Amino acid sequence: MVRAAPTSPAPRAPRPSAPEDRTLRLFFALKVPGDVATPLAEAQRNLRGNWRAVRADQFHVTLAYLPTVPPERVDDLKRLGARLTEDLAPMQVRLRGTGYFPNEGSPRVWFVKVEAEGLDALAAALRDGIHALGLKTDDLPFKAHITLARKKGPAPRVPPLTFELGWQAGNAALIRSTLRKTGPIYDTESTFRLRGTEPEHAPQPAPHSPPPTPEETP
Repeated sequence: MVRAAPTSPAPRAPRPSAPEDRTLRLFFALKVPGDVATPLAEAQRNLRGNWRAVRADQFHVTLAYLPTVPPERVDDLKRLGARLTEDLAPMQVRLRGTGYFPNEGSPRVWFVKVEAEGLDALAAALRDGIHALGLKTDDLPFKAHITLARKKGPAPRVPPLTFELGWQAGNAALIRSTLRKTGPIYDTESTFRLRGTEPEHAPQPAPHSPPPTPEETP
């Protein structure tokens, strides 16, 4: 009796490779000026254990976060930001006490609270406008804050601090976040000047200085 030779299983077709994720992580925010960022950075000296401090040049107040944005929709977001900020007056931003997210019982983020008249309304308008464009934002309720550090392992709590600091916010920005092993890299996609705010590069005239005569003009 002749036995049939065992047949080898047919080779499996290779799985199609997953499409490359080309979406961007973007957020609208108020940037923190250097004279406010410096004392906040000094407060980070209180960190112990596995707290990872946020770089001072990355301090900001997030207004709306978009985790997945197709590159071709960035211009839509730039137009949205320009439209919603063009009639806004500069905001007087005030810093208050520190706190934790999600709560003091299981802290993962150490932050300082932020207050400004009109800030909640701007954040809500941005999120509504983003959704109207068919794009997604995160589901977290808006709580104005500046993140100072993130917890990466066991670490003691930071003593509570209160800041009597503030600044006049004359600009908002659309920022791209690129994740790296060393931390996120932020690049500004667009800056939106609030009504009545001078461009950042424009020199301010000296107080009470008369305009130059034609002979004095260089």
